[in-house]
Amino acid sequence: MWLITTMLCAVLATLAYIVLERKTNTGKKYKVHYLALMLWGAALMILVDHTIGYLQEGGDFIEFETDGLVPNATLLGMLMLLPVLGVWAGALGLERLKENKERR
Repeated sequence: MWLITTMLCAVLATLAYIVLERKTNTGKKYKVHYLALMLWGAALMILVDHTIGYLQEGGDFIEFETDGLVPNATLLGMLMLLPVLGVWAGALGLERLKENKERR
């Protein structure tokens, strides 16, 4: 389920980038392309992990429960998005600091 969660967020980030870039021209201001790229990278990594696990061990390709600390796969998918959003926010903040230093 965390594969679906990540892919859904990647699609939404891509659509947000397209809308912000074409309609309001603020896509570059918020660096939404960074977020979309990170989410697509995460989705690709999870897809490879699921594929290898499915081919080696069999079982379900999309799991709704996990054996780890977070038993709910949807909640796990949401928790996996937090570091991605944190890195994106950090990159956005660093970009703002860089722009402020250049203005001075």
